[in-house]
Amino acid sequence: MADPITIGIEEEYLLVNPHTRELAKHQAAGFMDRCKELLGSRVMHEMLQSQIEIGTGVCATIDQARAELLELRQGVASVARDFDLSIIAASTHPWSLWSEQEPVDMERYRIMGVEQASIARRMAICGMHVHAGIPDRDLRIDLMNQVCYFMPHLLALSGSSPFWEGIDTGLKSMRPTIAGHLPRSGLPEVFDNWNDWSEMVDDMTACGMINDPSRIWWDLRPSVRHPTLEIRICDVCTWVEDGLSVAALYQSILTFLAHLRQNNQRWRQYRRILILENKWRAQRYGVEAELGDFGKRQAVPLPDLIDELVELVRPHAEDLGCIREVEHAREIARRGSSSDQQLRIYHEALAKGASDREAQMAVVDWLIAESVPAVAATRPTSSKVLHPEPS
Repeated sequence: MADPITIGIEEEYLLVNPHTRELAKHQAAGFMDRCKELLGSRVMHEMLQSQIEIGTGVCATIDQARAELLELRQGVASVARDFDLSIIAASTHPWSLWSEQEPVDMERYRIMGVEQASIARRMAICGMHVHAGIPDRDLRIDLMNQVCYFMPHLLALSGSSPFWEGIDTGLKSMRPTIAGHLPRSGLPEVFDNWNDWSEMVDDMTACGMINDPSRIWWDLRPSVRHPTLEIRICDVCTWVEDGLSVAALYQSILTFLAHLRQNNQRWRQYRRILILENKWRAQRYGVEAELGDFGKRQAVPLPDLIDELVELVRPHAEDLGCIREVEHAREIARRGSSSDQQLRIYHEALAKGASDREAQMAVVDWLIAESVPAVAATRPTSSKVLHPEPS
């Protein structure tokens, strides 16, 4: 491609009471105003008052994205402390109930509450969305069709939601199950080109099913507001470097696929049910999953698949300047994601005689400590602000 693929990263965090460790049901008056004074339009409301969302600008490099994410996490956390709150970068809270969370009083969320009823209120979950800048609209659709294959791999690396309403779910990522209750969710359909996608949107709009394409909550979707292809399948990563690794891998995979297209080649398109099976395995087992390698027709451990993927995209990651972050995916696949660490802390506390709630509180304490880096980096002045589409 003539220009490298840019990225923009959105992250959603949970607000917790640092004393009880429960979700903060209400945002204190002035909290969001203070966040916006400090960080501008890069900080936004989410559906519930116990959530907050940030979005970087359009970043040419992963280093630029890192600087922004560090600043944004640190900035939101500092404001939260002033209001006697803490943030955690995790896709679910260990025990707080969704039914006790209060929605944000904004028109978009009021409409969602009417349309989706209790399903909308159930979205006490947080994710990480990565926008990849691809100006050519037909290329955007073609890459969406191909990169869908790799969505389970990225989900497995990002897992941070092993608990739901006080239960160890046995899953490394509970969030996709909750998000999957929304209509128009899950893996995307396959489209011939941009016009094919646009016609589907027009049909749904004409029938009154949606009023804008942001109501399509797929794991992977083209943006109409921005010239980007957005992944939405991932949990939010507790460690900034894990999130940057996932973003760098996504950027590198897309660059690799675009390179194939320039040479009249493409990644083979597999049946949706096969990719869905891999998605389930990534949800259930995370980095311990064996995903189907459909070319070999065998199940392969995720660490081995990540090794192969890193080598596949290496030349492009080197050109993009993100090979270190792409290599970090190997470490995640062997060390474990946030979900693995949360479960380790939980079971170690139980083994030492803690009650179930005390063990879960230890998990929240770990998340508070690990979600916010000690030192914030300076935001690069060259970054353009990306106003993310509503989630």
